[in-house]
Amino acid sequence: MKRYIYFTVFISGMTTLGLEFAASRLLGSVFGTSNLVWASIIGLILIYLTVGYFIGGRWADRSPHARTMYGVLAWGAFTAGLVPFVARPVLRLAANAFDQLQVGVLLGSFTTVLILFVVPITLLGTISPFAIRLAIVDSRQAGRISGQIYAISTLGSFVGTFLPVLVMIPVFGTTYTFLIFSAVLVLVALVGLWMEDGWRKALRWTWMLLVLAVLTILWAAGPLKNTAGQIYESESAYNYIQVLERDGYRYLRLNEGQGIHSVWHETELNYGGPWQQFLVAPFFNAAPYSTDDVQSMAIVGLAAGTIPRQATAVFGSIPIDGFEIDPQIIEVGEAYFGMTMPNLRALPQDGRWGLEHSGLRYSVIGVDAYRPPYIPVHLTTQEFFQMVRDHLTEDGVMVINVGRSPSDRRLIDDLVSTIQTVFPSVHVADVPYSFNTIVYATVQTTSFDNLRANYESLTESGQAHPLLLESIQIAWSNRQDTPATGRVYTDDWSPIEWVTNNMVLNYVLFGDLEGIGY
Repeated sequence: MKRYIYFTVFISGMTTLGLEFAASRLLGSVFGTSNLVWASIIGLILIYLTVGYFIGGRWADRSPHARTMYGVLAWGAFTAGLVPFVARPVLRLAANAFDQLQVGVLLGSFTTVLILFVVPITLLGTISPFAIRLAIVDSRQAGRISGQIYAISTLGSFVGTFLPVLVMIPVFGTTYTFLIFSAVLVLVALVGLWMEDGWRKALRWTWMLLVLAVLTILWAAGPLKNTAGQIYESESAYNYIQVLERDGYRYLRLNEGQGIHSVWHETELNYGGPWQQFLVAPFFNAAPYSTDDVQSMAIVGLAAGTIPRQATAVFGSIPIDGFEIDPQIIEVGEAYFGMTMPNLRALPQDGRWGLEHSGLRYSVIGVDAYRPPYIPVHLTTQEFFQMVRDHLTEDGVMVINVGRSPSDRRLIDDLVSTIQTVFPSVHVADVPYSFNTIVYATVQTTSFDNLRANYESLTESGQAHPLLLESIQIAWSNRQDTPATGRVYTDDWSPIEWVTNNMVLNYVLFGDLEGIGY
């Protein structure tokens, strides 16, 4: 029995961490994957475990029996399996509220879903104290046995950290991940009850598996969201992925869906938004600069290929390397967004690592890898921008898409200050009707006057694509003064998440939420 108690502790620890990661995906599909969401999940689960440890210790002293522990384990496992079904109507309400940015409903929904975890996680938290109490038969071995149980539980937690992310969620989805963890743990509890009281009493608990099976058959396969126009949804190791189709346009949305990451139309190329502003980048070089001078391009944050599609139309079939960390998004781009250009090489790699190891130099390097409004920390530092410059040609330009609020431009100011330590010229242009700003950094010393001169030259030639001319007009009309030098982000120190969190919270609490764009 002692060995089986150790096995129970291992599976319980694995399930607890597995549920935590499944909870992040359950919430992330609606509320996003920001560090605020993660902090809420981790913090509350730690509180629930703390309560479970406290209750479990007292409970084990009052009823030091294996049947008690396995009964508690069965209830914890069963209630964990109910979470996605109870949460689904709340999450759908929240998804609709997110589309309409109803802050009160969002906060209430977020709190409600987190509260759903209080019962299963608290009950699972009682298992380690129970196991220690049952395993100790000689007080002189208390320290050794306690250490063994905590080590085994932690080892299970280690497995539970990777199993849902690398295997279960991408293969089975979030709901089935909850159900699999739940069913396995119920089975562990039933075996423990059988070993303690015989199979007849253990059979009394099998109704839990039957209920989970019925719920699986009836509701588990339904869509996570019921957004109007949804033609595809899936979960990868990195994202909840949605494709919407409205009036002939297709939109790629990830996680909470506030950011539109790619757009496609069978015949149209002009979608507004930030993508076409990447086309402007080379024309900050001295005039006359033509589309033929652009020899190659790299995109960090390929998504479903809107930028390469527009760039191919404007510059011709130049070689384009697109770095996209999520290979399933690449598959979606090829299937739903026409991302089949022969000149595009889609690389399923982290953008910084992939660019650093590319061995190539590009005319334009675009960075569009943020999950609104968060940019990955390692793509905001002086070292990253130096690496980008090292991979640009002598007339190369870096262009980066940055989020902001109408009244808070600190993120832009800090990034510009950092970029200015590497590039001689940095230019800023807002994207109209959105909370996006485009930052251009050139290897040569340049100015906005060059952009105007190139626009005149391109117009006179009569050869430029209309999308390019319109994009230059938009950048010129929405140009901003380059901020004064300020803070510089490095790999060692980059408080971008602090700045972004503060910007978001201030805007949610005090700002007007209408008008959020791409």
